[in-house]
Amino acid sequence: MSISKSTSLMRKTLLAAASVALLGTSQLALADENGKELAFTRKKGNCLACHMISGGSNAGTIGPALIDMKARFPKRDVLKAQIWDATVNNPESPMPPFGKHKILNDKELDAVVDFIWNL
Repeated sequence: MSISKSTSLMRKTLLAAASVALLGTSQLALADENGKELAFTRKKGNCLACHMISGGSNAGTIGPALIDMKARFPKRDVLKAQIWDATVNNPESPMPPFGKHKILNDKELDAVVDFIWNL
C-alpha cells in the first residue's frame, strides 16, 4: 500500500472515530437535557422545590445542594436507590419516594439519576 493510500485510510479512520465520539457525546447531552427537564419540572421531579441545582431558579433549601454528586455517590446505583426511595436510609426523610410511588417511571428515573449524578 502506498503512503498516500495509507494516509488517506488513516484520515478516514480518524474521522469515523471522531464522528462516533461526537455522536456519543450528543446522545449524552440529550439524555442530560431530558433528565434536567424532568428534574426541574414541577409535575415530575420537582427537585428545585428542595435542592439548589446549577442552572435552576427559586431553589429550595430543605435538601442539600446537588453539587459534586459523583463524590457523594461514587456508585450510580446508590444514588438511584436514594431517589427511588430515600426513606430506606432515613425513615424521616422528607424526600418523596419517586420510584416507589411511581412519580417517575423507570425511564424518567434513569434520566433524572443520570442528570443529577453528572452534576
